[in-house]
Formats: sequence, C-alpha cells, structure tokens
Amino acid sequence: MPHKTTSHDAKQGSGEPPSGRYRIQAIERAVAILNAFSAEEPELGVTELAERLDLHKSTVHRFVVNLESAGFLEREPRSGRYRLGLRIFELGGLVMQQMNLWDEALPFLEGLVRDTGETGHLAVLDGGEAIYVERVEARRALRVPSAIGRGYPAHATNLGKVLLADLPTAELRELVSRKGLHAYTPNTITSLAELESELDRIREQGYAVDNEEYDEGLRCVGAPIVDHSGRVVAAIGIGGPVTRVTPERIEPLADVLRDAADGLSRRLGGHRPGAYGQASIEVRTETTSLPSLASTA
Repeated sequence: MPHKTTSHDAKQGSGEPPSGRYRIQAIERAVAILNAFSAEEPELGVTELAERLDLHKSTVHRFVVNLESAGFLEREPRSGRYRLGLRIFELGGLVMQQMNLWDEALPFLEGLVRDTGETGHLAVLDGGEAIYVERVEARRALRVPSAIGRGYPAHATNLGKVLLADLPTAELRELVSRKGLHAYTPNTITSLAELESELDRIREQGYAVDNEEYDEGLRCVGAPIVDHSGRVVAAIGIGGPVTRVTPERIEPLADVLRDAADGLSRRLGGHRPGAYGQASIEVRTETTSLPSLASTA
C-alpha cells in the first residue's frame, strides 16, 4: 500500500492468522479452503483441496459440506467438484456498496505524490468529459493548474483518454461526432483515426500520456481504475511541468502509477491487474463491425 501503516494495521490486513489465544483452527481451515479457489482454478475436488492444504480428506469433506450448507460453496453434481457459492458474491456486493471511491482513492493519491513529487488526480467520465473529483498537490513551486469538479476534454487529457479507452467503438464515435475534437495546443489529437490509434496504444500499455495536449508545458500520465465488474470506473494520474516530467521519466512514473491503480482496483474488487486492457480489447472487437521517482525541483 502506498500509505503508511502501523504494525497493528499490517497484521489486521495481511491475511495472516492471528497469534496466541486468538487463533481458531476451524476458522483458519475454512478460510484456507475458500482461498484455494482462483480464477485459474474455479473448481476443486476434495482430494485436490486435501493435498494443497495438507489436510486429511475426511477433514476437508466435513468443512466443504458445512460451507456448502451455508452457501459459501456449491457442488457441481456431475463432477462432484466444488466452486465458490453465491453467498460469497452477496457479501462482496455488500462490501462494494460500503466503499467510497474518493475515500479509497485518497491514500493512493497521497502515496503517488509522495513517491513521485508530482500532483495527483482522480477523474470520472461524464458527458464526454473527464471530471476531476479529487486532487493531491505536490509541494513544488510549479504545480498543475486544475480544479476539482471541473470537466476537461477527454480526448486532450491523460485521464480522459484512459476513460475513453474503455468505451465501445460505437459509443466513442457517437461521442466524437457530437462533441468534436477541439484543438487546445499543437499536440492535441484532432482526428478520429488518430484518437482510435492512441486508445489502442493505451489499452495495450495500460496507461496514457498527455504530452502537452491540453496545456503547453505540462505532461501527465494516467492509468485505469477497474471495479469488480471489470469496467473502468475512474482514472488516476500524476502530472507536472515538462521540465520535471521528462520523456525519460514516463516509463518509471507509469510503473509506479500502474501499481497504485492496480492496488486501488483491488480495493474496489478488480482482482486482475491488466484485465482492463484485455476487457477493452474484447469490447472493441465485438463492436468494431459496428528508486524515488521524485526529481529535484
């Protein structure tokens, strides 16, 4: 996590079992069984579970029968193998409802600013514009001019392009037809073909760059925030003057940014880093026929 945690917080969130008199073996084993399932292996048999957890088959059988009864596991009648049950999904939905994007994002933005020395932003897409909903400023003499609650042209900003990259082709083209591609600087993308090519590149590499496309003298990098449904719900980014955010810093900054974006996505239920790119490519395929990185001041 980008934000500082205490040793108590680390133990509470690490997934490691508690020590001493607080340990309850039955709960630990039940949790271990549930954690054995994954996207790569969504179904497992009793024998497989017993081998992986180093438990006797009869012990595993007792646990899976009880977990099935509670709705946490389901048994496939033909194969006899188990998979996670709908009760897991229901509880996950409750967690998602309780989460607030702004609250969850703030520690990650603060971590980005601390690690890079540049200003951090969070944005969502609304009406074809990137609406900046959160900002953490770097303590530098030269800062990024931006306003919370203001809409910025999506095609000309790093966060906007990240958000556009998740749209189906037909929706993107309708948006461009309606709003146009206004030029703000000599570097602004002003043709649909060029924009679609740029969005392809963003999906492939997992981040976007605003190379003086909205404000001359500013260069920004953005990455997608994915929720439990696989949709891009927001974009997170950092930016600063071109004298600091040089072309040589783009890749190192993008690495730090993608780590933060993946961490925030996991907090929102997006459990597969990089799934954004693959999901977006599939959407477009279906619709086409239609060291510290803070530099010195």
